[in-house]
Amino acid sequence: MEPSNLWHRREFLSAVGAGAAAITMAQARVEAAPAAKFDISLAQWSLNRQFFAFLGRNRGGDTRPLDPQDFPVIAKDEFGIHAVEYVNQFYKEVVGNKQYLADLKKKAEDAGVRNVLIMCDGEGNLGDPDQQRRENSVKNHVKWLEWAQELGCHSIRVNARSDDKLSYHEQQKLAADGLRRLCELSDSYGLNVIVENHGGLSSHGRWLADVMAQVDHPRCGTLPDFGNFRHVARVDGVSIDYDRYLGVYELMPYAKGASAKSYAFDDQGNETTIDYEKMLKIVCAPQFGFTGYIGIEFEGGGDSFEGIRATKRLLERIRESL
Repeated sequence: MEPSNLWHRREFLSAVGAGAAAITMAQARVEAAPAAKFDISLAQWSLNRQFFAFLGRNRGGDTRPLDPQDFPVIAKDEFGIHAVEYVNQFYKEVVGNKQYLADLKKKAEDAGVRNVLIMCDGEGNLGDPDQQRRENSVKNHVKWLEWAQELGCHSIRVNARSDDKLSYHEQQKLAADGLRRLCELSDSYGLNVIVENHGGLSSHGRWLADVMAQVDHPRCGTLPDFGNFRHVARVDGVSIDYDRYLGVYELMPYAKGASAKSYAFDDQGNETTIDYEKMLKIVCAPQFGFTGYIGIEFEGGGDSFEGIRATKRLLERIRESL
């Protein structure tokens, strides 16, 4: 979405200038030090067309149907990946089925695959301006906390959405309120609540980083996505994208995971939209102390299986060089 009414031209251009200076300084600090290592997981959304096809919601393109319950096995057998990130959209019809959950857990265990997190969408806006709807959104996430706990995940991934008609700071305050309420619940489950830059003002790195500071809860963190910093404002009718490298840098102090978005690759195996070497130097910079999972999330229009494999090869190649 493009919240075009959020910023005045002067405020936005000032932020752009500050952001450019910040990323220049950040890049200098990042490149001056050796990097940490990371593990690789697979985000279920990479195969969304196949899972939707199984559920009878054909989205076109590569529609080889895949059973969502087989996801851990697919990750291991097809890609040699031993950690997975689930998407709640594929399990909404079975969320109350304890036997289904037990079978899913057993498949992961038998395959030697770790369950990392569950990505939660469609459960209402945690930053809704209406307090009752905001509280309902918090309650709607509880069933996924229960699933995540049973599966042994470390987190659920949520969205920090509010109302685009409200101001920058009003949305920030409301999102922080909903997130803190959810974190207070998640603490009893031993789980983190992590926020992805995923539409609306969350695609603005500094906005989301400031939300984290306002929540100020050890269970609250971020899941920086390499590809979702875009369409945060319009100036003179032109859509302005947020600098993805600056955005990731701003979110890394709170990161409990990262999402390696990919779309297409050149003949050398490099992603054509994102400079992965530059991005991974930021993610793995020593000052952040990140040693978690980076989840492959292929969203290209081509072959999903090959896109995942190409992303994995690229991550592994750069990891070895860091």
